[in-house]
Amino acid sequence: MPFTALPLLPLPVHEEHAAGEFLLSAATTLSCTPGLEPVAIGLQNALRPATGFHLMFDAGDADISLLLDPGLGQAEYTLEVSPGKVEVRGGDAAGVFYGCQTLLQLLPAAIFRTAPVAGVRWAAPACRVADKPRFGWRGTMLDVVRHFMPKREILRFIDLMAMHKLNTLHLHLTDDQGWRVEILRYPKLTQIGAWRRETQMDAGTDAGSDGRPHGGFYTQDDIREIVAYAAARFIDVVPEIETPGHVQAALAAYPELGVQGHAMEVYTRWGINYNVLNVEDSTVGFFNNVFDEIMDLFPGTYIGIGGDECPKDQWLADPRSVERMTELGLDRVEDLQTWFIAQMDKHISARGRRIFGWDEILEGDLAPTATVASWRGMTGALSAARRGHDVVCCPDNLAYFDYRQSELAAEPIPVSIPLTVADVYGFNPVPPGLSPEAEHHILGGQANLWTEYIDSPRMLDYMAFPRLCAMAEVLWSTPEKNLPGFSTRLEAHLSRLDAVGVEYRQSAGPLPWQQRPGIKGRPETVAERAAHIAKIVASIES
Repeated sequence: MPFTALPLLPLPVHEEHAAGEFLLSAATTLSCTPGLEPVAIGLQNALRPATGFHLMFDAGDADISLLLDPGLGQAEYTLEVSPGKVEVRGGDAAGVFYGCQTLLQLLPAAIFRTAPVAGVRWAAPACRVADKPRFGWRGTMLDVVRHFMPKREILRFIDLMAMHKLNTLHLHLTDDQGWRVEILRYPKLTQIGAWRRETQMDAGTDAGSDGRPHGGFYTQDDIREIVAYAAARFIDVVPEIETPGHVQAALAAYPELGVQGHAMEVYTRWGINYNVLNVEDSTVGFFNNVFDEIMDLFPGTYIGIGGDECPKDQWLADPRSVERMTELGLDRVEDLQTWFIAQMDKHISARGRRIFGWDEILEGDLAPTATVASWRGMTGALSAARRGHDVVCCPDNLAYFDYRQSELAAEPIPVSIPLTVADVYGFNPVPPGLSPEAEHHILGGQANLWTEYIDSPRMLDYMAFPRLCAMAEVLWSTPEKNLPGFSTRLEAHLSRLDAVGVEYRQSAGPLPWQQRPGIKGRPETVAERAAHIAKIVASIES
């Protein structure tokens, strides 16, 4: 028997094939266990547009039944399709939802279209699928700072995540180049900080700019809508507010937060910025107030506090910052970042939440509840897990989807090393060398979509897909790999993406309108990247 005869993605844990098929028709009925009504309505809404079938609810012996099963675990489901009936059973509502996603994939790809499709026989093969996720954190980080994505595009992206059984959207909401979330107590964060006068067009210090203002932000009502929309699809939204570096947009709005305290504009360049927050108690209080509003908007466990790429130069050169070190009993300027992160942690933890930061936060002592995003290779994951911290693995060489997808000269604005679908499929979020106890701290992983050079939803499609299909399978399915089998299922899955309208990268390379001729980017060789990572590893280990 082939590795899988069902074109499902991600690959389920177990499948059995049976004779016959279930035929969806205008007479098909739907029922559900009490409490599963939102999931049932979601399935009804997914099946109706392309088929034109209403799928009326029937409390009796319905054709499609959605059921809770206490014998199944969290997010676990079974799907049984026979010629006369479909049963989706889940250990919880999320499990039933994931079973419904699998059912949709068993139908013709046209089921994903949003208007009636004529001439299609809406049949699903008889089978039994038993499935559950490998990891609890199956995520995507979307940077909406460097290039703003309107709310409608966020909602569309959430739908695409749900289609792939991803469950965590990490929204990178603030940085040097913009502040994207309304904070009522500090209105200038968006009045001033959400807008920059122009945007860098290429990489490097000599790169030109487009001379065109750019900006946007989400109102608090927008955020509530995004969070609720995601929750209905069993996706948690994790906000990230950068501290104490990557903060020039905040400094443009409130200069008193900075070390130098003078007026500046929202940053128009890419790369690491030397302007950082000062370490006064008043600045800590400011960001505590910001996080209070953020926690009111985002009900999930994890609150991102950044912590990455924070230069210490301004602190070291500033007499008041050096004086603060003495006041706080700190021996090194590096300890100021640790102290600042600890203040955020204390405040956020007091509200029953957990901080989530990039692996630079490992450079100092952390509270046990701090969760680490390991992006500089897997060394941070090893270090954090061994120290008892939960970890989300997103190493740049396997999970940074702003990286170019081949060596082709036509790749748009090529960044760093090539990262192919096959490379992503080969990713294992559990680094070798961990004890079984430490392995339990690996929550899962995520793909990171930084948007310096992703300046439109069309380019987001190109950079995300189909690599995000591979990441979804890595994070859901068992660790065993079969690249030919995956490739066969992916080929079938692309027809679903076509139906949804995703402008994914073709296997042959970018289409003419996906190219960006004349913008050289910042490509690296594998050897250059390996040397850079080796330096990072040495700094982490020290």
